[in-house]
Amino acid sequence: MRRPYSLAIVVLCASLAGLAAGCRDEMADQPRYDPYGEAALFPDNKVLQSPPPGTVARDDPAWRLPYLERPPLTATLLARGRERFDIFCSPCHGYAGDGRGLVPSRGFPEPPSFHSARLRSLPSRHIFDVITNGYGVMFPYAARVPPADRWAIAAYVRALQVSQGARADQLPPEDRDALRPRSQETPASPGGAG
Repeated sequence: MRRPYSLAIVVLCASLAGLAAGCRDEMADQPRYDPYGEAALFPDNKVLQSPPPGTVARDDPAWRLPYLERPPLTATLLARGRERFDIFCSPCHGYAGDGRGLVPSRGFPEPPSFHSARLRSLPSRHIFDVITNGYGVMFPYAARVPPADRWAIAAYVRALQVSQGARADQLPPEDRDALRPRSQETPASPGGAG
């Protein structure tokens, strides 16, 4: 009674070994070209082809240039940064950058305020890197936000920090007057002009 089972196991093992050996031959001995060989597939009969125009190699410094060079601070850059911040950052960080966005109001962890002393003291590069790689529970935005927009967001965060920490005596007189409450304005003289 044991003999049919043992024979079946031997046949099964032998067929599996044959399949594995056949698979090994096909996988290990694939037809391929040597890098400096000839190939009738290409018009110049060379296997090693030049990269297409505009291609940037992974380790090429040109690929890293947008990551290394911060663009000059302009009104256009700040406007772009505000637009991108409102889209990607404000749901968690809030429009003022205080960490009180819509997402934390629904029970998710509240991100730190951009107006804290710690975040004010960090370089703009840190903001760029956090957008790129994520930090804590924040996931990376590198796939969603291009490097130029990350720099624009970092510039806008700096503008938010300045706006929240600016003193009224640092403003031009016309802006200070605009901040003055209406109750402090001098009343017009009774009886009209005259």
